[in-house]
Amino acid sequence: MSCYIDTSALAKWYVREGGSEAFEKFILTLEDGAALISSLTITEMRSLLARHRRMGHFDGNYESAAWQTFLQDVASGALRVLTVGSAHFVRAAEIIDTMQSTALRTLDALHLALASNHAASVASADRTMLQAARDLELDIHPF
Repeated sequence: MSCYIDTSALAKWYVREGGSEAFEKFILTLEDGAALISSLTITEMRSLLARHRRMGHFDGNYESAAWQTFLQDVASGALRVLTVGSAHFVRAAEIIDTMQSTALRTLDALHLALASNHAASVASADRTMLQAARDLELDIHPF
């Protein structure tokens, strides 16, 4: 089965932080092509790495190495990239409509639209995202 990995979980593969070891064990159990991300994740990952550098968590060399490793994982197919399309924006709006008591952010709704359209489970470190995935009856992998 495929697993859609949001940026909050995927970051644990490239930046040592709480939950990194558990995420590493998890991602290594996935079959080839089963780790799904989106074109949105690429932009979010670049932003996340730059933010960590600006905050002094690591230097520019570490940032560059982590970014290059991520890009290699994308290029090799270890991370299968799903393209965000118009239908995903429509589905994201529908998800937001159905979850009126959940403070679901726009980009998280897009991630969930992609996961639900591919009948994938969801890996995340974001509690709101995990609750919304659960509400959508998607299997979850919390980190």
